[in-house]
Amino acid sequence: MIEQNIKRLEDIAKKLEDGTNLDESLKLYEEGCKLAKICLKDLEKAKGKIIMIKKEFDKKGEDNE
Repeated sequence: MIEQNIKRLEDIAKKLEDGTNLDESLKLYEEGCKLAKICLKDLEKAKGKIIMIKKEFDKKGEDNE
């Protein structure tokens, strides 16, 4: 899902760079902000999982010593 959101953000950025009318620009900007927020949440979740996995891995490594 995050990959799709990032792709959409890239598409939005391209449209804004290429130029569009004010109303469309505002709609695209709003959509981009919402997608960016979703992506940040997804990345924070992934970061939390990585930290948990690393802690578990480190703990198992200590048990084997």
